[in-house]
Amino acid sequence: MAGALVGSRSVRRVSVVGVPGSGKSTLGRELAARLGVRYTELDSIFHQPGWAPLDGEQFRRQVTAIAAGDGWVIDGNYSAVRPLVWERADTVVWLDLPRRTVMRRIIWRTVRRAAGRTELWNGNRERWRNLFTWDEQESVISWAWHRYPVYRERYAAAAHDPACAHLTFLRVATRADVRQLLDSAR
Repeated sequence: MAGALVGSRSVRRVSVVGVPGSGKSTLGRELAARLGVRYTELDSIFHQPGWAPLDGEQFRRQVTAIAAGDGWVIDGNYSAVRPLVWERADTVVWLDLPRRTVMRRIIWRTVRRAAGRTELWNGNRERWRNLFTWDEQESVISWAWHRYPVYRERYAAAAHDPACAHLTFLRVATRADVRQLLDSAR
């Protein structure tokens, strides 16, 4: 991991990114609790009842209002609002776990949520067909498999992009990195 989260600088606005199944929400919730700031999962805003997407302008307005706050952890990869989040963020935590770990987690999570009829956001539930289709638009499992290299390239490039020089990028690649990150936020 590239450095500790908390040290001589103040960490108050954190963007957590990474492929689905990497642990963004779990880490984001725990990190927000330790920092004493608001936690927001972008999926909970974007996915309206019946999995209908929120209108783009409404999505941007809501995310802008959240990002205007003094302290927060926001998790999600939405390109439409990433500039709004990163403009205000001080830190980006990039979960870059091995593909085999991500796939094991996302398959297990999908089975658990579908079997338990767990409500995710706005009445939406995981669908059994996520396990049986390879259509990226229908299956979070397929999305994670196909987008894994895309996200790795995107965030590796962003970490070295001069336009992102105001951000501290922390690449988290192992469970030990996750523990170290959380321990540093106590």
